[in-house]
Amino acid sequence: MSVTNKLFIAAGLALALSACKKEEPVEVAPAPAVVEPAPAPTVAPAEVMPAVVSVAAVNLGTAVGADQKVTAASTVFGTKDVIYAAVDTKNAAKDVALAVKWTFEDGQTVHEENTKISPEGDATTNFKFSNDKPWPVGKYKVEVSLNGAVAQSVDFEIK
Repeated sequence: MSVTNKLFIAAGLALALSACKKEEPVEVAPAPAVVEPAPAPTVAPAEVMPAVVSVAAVNLGTAVGADQKVTAASTVFGTKDVIYAAVDTKNAAKDVALAVKWTFEDGQTVHEENTKISPEGDATTNFKFSNDKPWPVGKYKVEVSLNGAVAQSVDFEIK
């Protein structure tokens, strides 16, 4: 065999052996453990309590508009004035007892009136306070009760 052939064979063997060389295993880091998020705490839905009807405001005046509200609120009136109490209620309710009690400065009851209302939301109810004779001059109070409990009161004066 010629030297050139031997060199070709030796080079071929070297190439073949280098191709067959066993490679070192590559160390692979373990995959991070998949941590599933903790389930969200289950919260029972809050019970929706119906809003309770309440007295939001009591306004006094000498006239009311089509919306039942006083047209000009006041707490001072003349001896011959007709006085209206416009009671604003909030929230819906059935068969609510709404009452007014008008008293003179010594606590003497001058007039009482009550009615049943069934508002389907916010509403205004008015009460009329009048006298055929002139009112005595002095300090008065109107108490508004809702289902038998005093909700608000307003002091006013007749001059």
